[in-house]
Amino acid sequence: MYKWIDHIVVRVNDVEEALSDYEGKMGLKRREDPVEKPEIGMKRAILPLGDDGRFIEICEPLGEGAIGNALAKHGEGLHLVALGVEDIEAAKAEMQANGARLIEAGSMVFVHPKDGHGVMYQLVERK
Repeated sequence: MYKWIDHIVVRVNDVEEALSDYEGKMGLKRREDPVEKPEIGMKRAILPLGDDGRFIEICEPLGEGAIGNALAKHGEGLHLVALGVEDIEAAKAEMQANGARLIEAGSMVFVHPKDGHGVMYQLVERK
């Protein structure tokens, strides 16, 4: 069912400060300057990993929302691991049959962090 890790999301207090560490200490390079996404409550920067579309996403909350709530509760750190799947509908059906709690937000599908032992997973279909 799973093909690869598509991307990870790291929640931070300050995107610019985090980028200084990721670029300066780790040698990663941002795709573009950070972008505010008020519709999903975050300011984010993308750090590509190779040429196949995988990346690290650094997110700073813009007020309340999933990133802001998790940052307040758990501090900075890993927020989400996105798993590539062949067929998102088949993956959803199998996980639900196995008892997984799924969160659907528009076209996005997440596995509840309680079922991931504190880590939220996202299902991503890429052909």
